[in-house]
This record gives sequence, structure tokens and C-alpha cells, in this order.
Amino acid sequence: MKARSATFITSAADPAQFPPSSLPEIAFAGRSNVGKSSLINALTGVSSLARTSRTPGRTRLVNWFRVDPPKGDPLHFVDLPGYGYAQVPVAMRDSWRPLIESFLSGREALRGVVLLIDVRRGVEDEELDFAAWLEQRGVAVVACLTKADKVPKNKRRPVALDVKKQLGLRKEPILVSTLDGDGLDDLWRAVMTAAGPA
Repeated sequence: MKARSATFITSAADPAQFPPSSLPEIAFAGRSNVGKSSLINALTGVSSLARTSRTPGRTRLVNWFRVDPPKGDPLHFVDLPGYGYAQVPVAMRDSWRPLIESFLSGREALRGVVLLIDVRRGVEDEELDFAAWLEQRGVAVVACLTKADKVPKNKRRPVALDVKKQLGLRKEPILVSTLDGDGLDDLWRAVMTAAGPA
């Protein structure tokens, strides 16, 4: 499955620049090197929609995209700045936190967050803290293990079960690979379910 269409809407470096909440929003969050931009591009079928870079941490703004899903009503994908090991000054990374928290705390249209975790790294402190923070605020989480093609198939499910346990999830994380397309249909189904009527 791929989106019927997808277009860039706007970027924001400050909460005052956030656009009106006109459509259901699905946010994408994860470490700066987790493959977030590649995943958004793979889901939408638009290879240059979200910028990808060899240098982690290049997404320094909150970015909105209007997406017409494989079926159903349009929605917004919201690409949040990556956290973790971005090769940028610590002060700049720290400045992203209030921006991200302001978005996640104050968006009436927010329907869920796709939390991306590198299957090779598993859950680390940032993911534990972030998942707990979202749960406290009642934000639905769709956990997604990226780069599944980087580990043997017989080792993928054990990692997924471990992540499910550590994060206290009701469902197993979705294993995805942007290279071979594994899991993208499952992720689309989860996204469309989350984006349904509040």
C-alpha cells in the first residue's frame, strides 16, 4: 500500500508557527539515525518528500505533510526532530525538547505517534522515557522497529517481543524495512486505524 498523494505543507521552528489543526495528525518520532525520513518516503511512495541525510539530526524543524492514504480521508504526517545521537551541539538538541513537547501536548488533532526504534539497538533510555511520557498524556503509540532487513528473520520476533515487554505495549511492534517493503502495509493499517475518528 502507498499513499494516493503526499505533499509538503510547512515547517515550524517555534510553536507559534504551528499550522491550524485542520486534519487528523500522525506524528513520527525516533532517534536521529533511525530511518524516519526514509520510512515516511516509503509509506507515501514519494522518494524525496522527507529529506534524508547521511548525517543524523538534519531534521531540526517540525514538518507537516498532507497525505491521502491508500483509502479513506486525508491526514497529516508530522515529522518530529530526531533525538539521541544527532551530530549537532547539545544546546541545539536541548532546544528541540520544548518544541516537541509543545506539539505533543497541545495538538487537538493528534491521533497517535509512530515511535521508531532501530531493530538492532532495541529499547534504550530515551525510548523508555518517551513512551512513558506519551502514555501519561494519553497519546496512542504505534511502535515500529525499523531496518528489519539488517537482522536475520529468525531474530526479528524475539526483538519485537522484548520491545513489547519493555515498553508495556498491548501489541507487538511492527517490523518494517524500507528496502524490501516488509511491514509497510501493516504500518499503514495501524496508521489509518489511529487516524480514525477520535
